[in-house]
Amino acid sequence: MKNLFKIVTFSFVMLLGMGSMTAQTLKQDQNTPEVIAKQKTEKLSEALGLNGDQQRAVYRALVVKENNYAKDVNGKDAMNAAVVANKKKHDEVFETSMKKALTDDQYKKWQSLRN
Repeated sequence: MKNLFKIVTFSFVMLLGMGSMTAQTLKQDQNTPEVIAKQKTEKLSEALGLNGDQQRAVYRALVVKENNYAKDVNGKDAMNAAVVANKKKHDEVFETSMKKALTDDQYKKWQSLRN
């Protein structure tokens, strides 16, 4: 009887532990650069009326930007000269990628949405 109680208790504890582990994994997955880029691409697609090729180009540009920000900008001192320089460099690369992907009208509308 004692062994049965121990087995049932152990199984219950393991099930609870697995549930919380899965919840933590799902929470972490929401902050990946790919997920953030996909969400932003969907919003921009609706606002700007992007076609399939433009969506792919915007998604790639956003993933690159988010990866670079995660590596060089996020979580670092915003007043540090190196961080400011990296942010400016990554923003310029992103701006160039967006200009290539969007038409002139879409680009102007995107700039107005950003401000």
